[in-house]
Amino acid sequence: MKNIGFVIFPDFNLLDFAGPLAAFDQADRFTDAPAYRCLPVSQAGGMVIGSSGVAVMTQPLGDSLFDTLLIAGGRGNVAAAESPALIAMLQRQNRQVRRMASVCTGAFILAAAGLLDGKRATTHWFHAARLQQRYPRIRVDSNRIFIRDGALWTSAGISAGIDLALAMVEEDLGAEVAANVARQLVVYHRRPGGQSQYSLLLALNPSSDRIRSALSYAREHLHQPLRVTDLADAACLSERQFGRLFRAETGQTPAKVIEQLRVEAARGRVEESGEALEAIARAVGFSDPERMRRAFIRVFGLSPQAMRRLSRAG
Repeated sequence: MKNIGFVIFPDFNLLDFAGPLAAFDQADRFTDAPAYRCLPVSQAGGMVIGSSGVAVMTQPLGDSLFDTLLIAGGRGNVAAAESPALIAMLQRQNRQVRRMASVCTGAFILAAAGLLDGKRATTHWFHAARLQQRYPRIRVDSNRIFIRDGALWTSAGISAGIDLALAMVEEDLGAEVAANVARQLVVYHRRPGGQSQYSLLLALNPSSDRIRSALSYAREHLHQPLRVTDLADAACLSERQFGRLFRAETGQTPAKVIEQLRVEAARGRVEESGEALEAIARAVGFSDPERMRRAFIRVFGLSPQAMRRLSRAG
């Protein structure tokens, strides 16, 4: 049985703690013998009150032995990162645990302990720039749900902690158990770590229902040619009305947005699968791999081949 320690602190985020905990806890339903023992821990032990007002009873972190130690995020991360005692405990633990992880702003605590120096890491996209600025030796990638770099794992905020925990369950117990846990939690099994945190549709956020309908139609039909007339029909507008409203609401042309949607859809498949690039290009609506290559370079500054090599190296 593996001991999984969940490090929390005053003003921790409840879901950053409870989401991953639920994934490990449910794994025992699908194994012959108990696989995990989940232990909430804190610097001094005792009751710890989260930002939602919920209190959790913890054990002192100390020198207890853990297989995995996971640090939650939350508004209290700044004070926790400035605690010399907690930082010293994490540094000692890092020398003996099999893996160390953080959810959301828990990455700031790992960073304060120097454990992410020279590593690739992520956090919630809203905090990524601050993490990079404060700790320049980290290679922060704000466009990942979670990242594994050796024995260090980091994830984006809130629900991404569940994806991280499912990946750990899969590593420990196999894909079938992880899939069963995901179904039990009624979550997608499982978003790959390389999937973007940041959705173009959320970024555009048009106020008009008509333009939102057109964008949803586009995302669901990327494999098709997607002419402006098709989008206008989905929005129940004339082509002229649609073009004017689309640019006013998004600041971009329909062609530019469709290209970005296709690139966004292709990126996860490029990084997480072994599919031929020609097949990926066709599946997301690029007429040929060269068009997809040029679009990747425009959006990411990298070709699909280079992005796949970097992902595999990481």
